[in-house]
Amino acid sequence: AELAMKRRLGADEDSILVVQSNLAITYGELGDLERALSMEQEVYSGRLKLNGEDHEETLIAASNYATSLVRLQRFGEAKSLLRKIMPVARRVLG
Repeated sequence: AELAMKRRLGADEDSILVVQSNLAITYGELGDLERALSMEQEVYSGRLKLNGEDHEETLIAASNYATSLVRLQRFGEAKSLLRKIMPVARRVLG
């Protein structure tokens, strides 16, 4: 409801992504892992578009997405994503 309301009110994309990420975490905690994964993927994609791959928020979103993949035992996909973002994280975060 909060996400839909923010969209109707014209909230900025960053605020929407924050709400989506929080909602994804909540779904994960409630055991709805597929829904959590879907939202984490959307958040990661949104962060890539909004901030680019060299942004800390994008790296956090990627990590959350990888965590959701692991929780669903999709280890190959998680490994591939983490291998992709690790060089970026080293460069950006030091």
